[in-house]
Amino acid sequence: MTSRSDRRPRLRVVAIADADSFVKWGASLIDAVPGISRHLVLVRTPLTVSAAQLESALAGTSFDTDAVTRLDFDAVAPWLTHDRPDVVVLAGRGPFVRLLGTQIDRVHPRPVVVSGMPGVSIPAMRGAAQYRRHTDLFVVHSRREMRAFSELSAKLSLPLDITLATLPYARRRPVAGGTDLVFAAQALVPRTREERIRLADILRQAALADPTRRVVVKLRSRPGERETHGEQFGFTGLLADRPDNLVFSHAPMSEALTTAAGLVTVSSTAALEAIAAGVPVIALDTFGVSKHNLNTVFERSGLLGSADDVVAGRFRHPNAVWMRDNYFHDADESTWWGRVERLVAKRQAGNLPARRVPAPRGGALHAAWHRKSVLGSADRTVSGAVAVAVVGPVVRALVALRRRGRVGAGSWRDSTSDFTLTPSHTASPVSLR
Repeated sequence: MTSRSDRRPRLRVVAIADADSFVKWGASLIDAVPGISRHLVLVRTPLTVSAAQLESALAGTSFDTDAVTRLDFDAVAPWLTHDRPDVVVLAGRGPFVRLLGTQIDRVHPRPVVVSGMPGVSIPAMRGAAQYRRHTDLFVVHSRREMRAFSELSAKLSLPLDITLATLPYARRRPVAGGTDLVFAAQALVPRTREERIRLADILRQAALADPTRRVVVKLRSRPGERETHGEQFGFTGLLADRPDNLVFSHAPMSEALTTAAGLVTVSSTAALEAIAAGVPVIALDTFGVSKHNLNTVFERSGLLGSADDVVAGRFRHPNAVWMRDNYFHDADESTWWGRVERLVAKRQAGNLPARRVPAPRGGALHAAWHRKSVLGSADRTVSGAVAVAVVGPVVRALVALRRRGRVGAGSWRDSTSDFTLTPSHTASPVSLR
């Protein structure tokens, strides 16, 4: 006999994303929730995934092309009004989340809105919290992140409702492994051309040290494709002259790990995916361990290693104490979906509190700049063009000051806490997390 609870309609959950890492996170997060109806919406921005990137991002999930819709920004609110989801997961950079919030504000009754970060989020940054403060829940993925973002939100007096999930890529999926040294390339670290040349040379030395071993540089984008963060000095150019056993790969990380003896990274979330797969790791400390390099999370993990360790293939597994505090907590501590269900119950009873995105300081011009900064050429409004002409020079001047260390100097490298009150001094304002 079918119970009454079994006859209840399944909750409709939609993830809205654009860039590769956020597509992977949003789709994987909701794919792990049993008993729901799930869909993925891709909003057209300069960072929206290509067909090949989408295929890679959805690898290992139950999503197929029928569960993916591509929309222009202005079509989002009408689509949501027609689809009537119970829950929306906003999976994108901070400015993207805030901008999409203005579309959700046009939907009545509004869905429960969830946001979060696609991977390692230590240090906890002001932009990550500020841009997401108008969502119902902010998902983090470790005990340490819970502490860091709680401290940050209290410091900034932000109404950020933080909840814990298991990072989708940190779920244990042991693989057979192999002999490859897999390097997870990143756009942001190391940052300077000189450092990236040094890293390319380390990979070249590792390949020459053992010609029977492949050194696989795992890339996230092909020529013409975009990533969440822009890459200024790509490894395809830096490694134009390379041994035959040093190769490039665009395969999903889960696939690359099946033939890996170990993974090398500076600070990529790929390290967590490798740990979950039982593949040992080297978190390269050649360029220092600092917030600047986004790798303070690996302190006391047992994973930090030198260039010599990479060349020799001296990979290591993390210690258990670090794992429990960083992404590998017990599954029953991940209560985010229970929190969502309680908010859905409030919504169904007509008691879901309002969480509207307020008009930005600076009025219509600021709003037009924000929209244009997220949508790029997909925004064809006159107000966007005017905002670029008026606001653009001011923003470029601020970026130049940050790069010279005159704005927010020192706070990024401050090692006294897990959070920082200003974004990276080398980052563009429109790339805040």
